[in-house]
Amino acid sequence: MAKDLLPAGEIKELRTRKLLKSTCEHYGYSVGEYNGKTVHIAPYYKRGKLVAQHLRTANKEFYWLGKAQSLELFGQRIWPSGSFPRVVLTEGELDAMSVAQCFGFKCPAVSIPSGTGSAKQSVMDNLEYLSGFDEVVIAFDNDAPGEKARLDVIPLLPPGRVKLFNYPADYNDANELLQAGQANLIIQGVTQAVPYRPDGIISGVDLWDELVREPKIGIPFHYPILSEKLQGLRKGELTLWTAGSGLGKTTAVNEIGHHLLTQHGQKLGVIALEENKKRTIERYVSIELNKPLHISRQGVTTEELEKAFKATVGSNRFWLYDHWGSTNIDSLLNKLRYLVLGCGVDWIILDHISIVVSGLEEVDESERKTLDRLMTRIRSLIEETGVGVHAVVHLKRPQQGLAYNEGRRVMLTDLRGSGSLEQISDNVVAIEGNQYGDEPDQRTTRVLKNRSIGRLGMADTLWYSHTTGRLLPAIQHATTTQANF
Repeated sequence: MAKDLLPAGEIKELRTRKLLKSTCEHYGYSVGEYNGKTVHIAPYYKRGKLVAQHLRTANKEFYWLGKAQSLELFGQRIWPSGSFPRVVLTEGELDAMSVAQCFGFKCPAVSIPSGTGSAKQSVMDNLEYLSGFDEVVIAFDNDAPGEKARLDVIPLLPPGRVKLFNYPADYNDANELLQAGQANLIIQGVTQAVPYRPDGIISGVDLWDELVREPKIGIPFHYPILSEKLQGLRKGELTLWTAGSGLGKTTAVNEIGHHLLTQHGQKLGVIALEENKKRTIERYVSIELNKPLHISRQGVTTEELEKAFKATVGSNRFWLYDHWGSTNIDSLLNKLRYLVLGCGVDWIILDHISIVVSGLEEVDESERKTLDRLMTRIRSLIEETGVGVHAVVHLKRPQQGLAYNEGRRVMLTDLRGSGSLEQISDNVVAIEGNQYGDEPDQRTTRVLKNRSIGRLGMADTLWYSHTTGRLLPAIQHATTTQANF
């Protein structure tokens, strides 16, 4: 024994702690005197030799005597590695003894030396010992430091062997349970300890509810072939709309937004990063009136204007982000989150994602990473909240051949900026057309990606009306145009 250690104290029953004399004897836990104070003496060993003592006063003052570095776990010497299938790891000596006593000394229970502060290093020092058991039940205190210590030591232990002791809400540690006469809850907490799984890992047996949940029913919309291919519009999905310059991708997504807002009573958030708020407001009121207000308001009365406004922008179901050209991702994501959680929107129209790299001839690695980060965070927001997002994305400039507004067909790989656009999105819809051909106002929609349903290819033929400013299927286009004459 080291010279600076106390002689062995008296081993006796600790009545207030409900610990039997036989339990203390098993662990060599004794009561003695230090500097005129009665103390509990916990012996600590290293390679089988007593090298340190942990002293505890009645007022929960703690002292170390001897060499308190790289110690064995408290109780380790009496429970050889692998002597039982399971070992319980606690935060304090009293807790370890409480667990062992409840099991009649047929379940090893050991403690880290100096509370949570020593947890990580102590487990590292004794990893070979702990790894000799099939199961390690972590029973640290039921408080914030205990939770942190659990998270610190779990990655150190063999995967698949760690289980967590779940305390009843009103108890902090094993000895509290013992003092309260709840030895049965200690046994239950150990034998029913929950296997640790990292976040995101789910047992298959827990997935029945996912299987029996009915598939989401999409909302039908006024592009009939596209609606059939996509089986409607579903919240919780990210749909990208793309096209060459001037072919109507902004017009199309706002047609979708207007339909959701007015025909299905959905709440809508609009983030238009390349136009001012007046132009965005005019878009929705124009769709309602079938008249392009940004060109002319001739023939529209104040009463008609107010009625259309109240049906759309002024419906208390419409929110707009009043900003021009923000490329700050954190700010943009904060606005998206507020629209969903603060305003309760069901759908977001984002026009457009490509603004984070707009104006650049070539998209370099840093811009790709920026776009990847934006897409990943939008996907996370969708998964967290269930909001539906329709976003505009631009196309790469063709290196040769026809331009997109000359009738060039769009491919998934033409999306501008990053592979994450096609990878993270649920649906991708392209609008194609030849502004210089015989039918400059005709457009074709094409489904490039359809994760849920799988139906791809050409969809609706749309027509842009200069009379109404709308992009509609042929029959609806004809009906709407005639109504304006």
